Amino acid sequence: MAVFSSAKKVGLLGAGALAGVLVSVGVTAVAQRAGRLPMGEVQQLSDVFNLVKTYYVEPVEDKKLLQDALSGMMQGLDPHSAYLNAESYKEMREGIKGEFAGLGIEVGTEDGFVKVIAPIDDTPASRAGVRAGDLIVRIDDKPTKGLPLNDAVKLMRGPLNSGVTLTISRKGDNVPVVIRLNRAMITMQSIRAKMVEPGIAHIRLTIFNENTIKGLADAMERMNKQTPLKGLILDMRNDPGGILEGAIGVSAAFLPARTLVTSTDGQIREAKRQFYASPEAYTRRGESDPFKNLPAVSKTVPMVVLVNQGSASASEIVAGALQDHKRATLIGTQTFGKGSVQTILPIDENRTEAIKLTTARYFTPSGRSIQAKGIVPDYLVDETPDGDPLAELRTREADLDRHLGADKDNKGAPKAALTQEQIAEKAAAEKAAIERLRNRKPLEPGGAEDHQFLQAMNFLKGKPVQTAKPKSGLAQSTVPAGAAAPTK
Repeated sequence: MAVFSSAKKVGLLGAGALAGVLVSVGVTAVAQRAGRLPMGEVQQLSDVFNLVKTYYVEPVEDKKLLQDALSGMMQGLDPHSAYLNAESYKEMREGIKGEFAGLGIEVGTEDGFVKVIAPIDDTPASRAGVRAGDLIVRIDDKPTKGLPLNDAVKLMRGPLNSGVTLTISRKGDNVPVVIRLNRAMITMQSIRAKMVEPGIAHIRLTIFNENTIKGLADAMERMNKQTPLKGLILDMRNDPGGILEGAIGVSAAFLPARTLVTSTDGQIREAKRQFYASPEAYTRRGESDPFKNLPAVSKTVPMVVLVNQGSASASEIVAGALQDHKRATLIGTQTFGKGSVQTILPIDENRTEAIKLTTARYFTPSGRSIQAKGIVPDYLVDETPDGDPLAELRTREADLDRHLGADKDNKGAPKAALTQEQIAEKAAAEKAAIERLRNRKPLEPGGAEDHQFLQAMNFLKGKPVQTAKPKSGLAQSTVPAGAAAPTK
């Protein structure tokens, strides 16, 4: 049985999304590679299983017990390894394709309710008149107050053409608005692009899925036809990552052909790989190169990459590659630090269940480890001129329990125990940040109040960049050595 035999047969993940064609690894093949099963421990598992079946207060199905055992096994490894039941596996595949049956609404939460961030154009939600700012208070007969956002999203998705009723609280209306919709096939838009000034483009990349590369190619061609590009801002803030092909393709759009984008290193030989900016690495067999008509200026236009603590995995691969090759200047805050590779391994004959297993670490072209470190920008610029108002609520890979270290010789230092005084101070700081969040207006990326975006514009225009505020005064940065030349 072929295991990890070619680039097209490896399921590599960024932030929980699948890349490549799945490989089925049978139990026999795994046992042969790993050695003989520890029969004493297997017998112990069998004994516990029988005790639970016999003495638990209520009957428990065999399948549930075994699935819970698998989940516990995977969760004990690291934060990103997991057992995927049939439903989770299906949702992951939908996320990779960027298509699912739903309503076409980007949502968040506010005051415990589901809030519409924006309806996606030409979807059931936009055609029915759902508006940005609407609060969804009920989905069919299910109240949303206090409902986890993921659960609300699951309720709004469903079989193609099936119906769902939303009850909406809308500012200015005294009575709730009730809207009946039918689910349709929704295509997730990972690229949003516009000219912010003549010759300067802002490309917002929200996730890496199967639509990303074509979306980027179309946007670059369209904008360059409007006005020849003189400057480019690639905005990957809060981009959780996605498929590896997407990261290689986005990097390839701006780097010379055959340039090293990233490498991986793991326990087995097949996990030690190098990935280059070439069509074979970001297209599937038989597909044409989406970048074949890409304007030549994409390889040379002065470029800024915006990143923050929410930039993870595939977005960190792109940021690290463009920084190492001095192709772009990075502005923002240190990234999340999710630099590990997950491989999807189906575990049943029908390929309806699988495990998501961490198999390698990512490295930048110069050999820097991304794992638990992240990428440090050339210019450290906080979200606001006065700092990050929500810094106490930010989490990085290094804050997660059981996170991997930067390399095989660095297992990740255990967290030091906090004193009671430190615990109280931390709780008070988090409470204050939550209050600030409650009264905070959503930041529009690329808007007039987007401080990091404005500093990127300053850089492209050759103006000083306001870097992170030190304890006294506001630093004024100049262009660092080796950075892309600003556009006058």
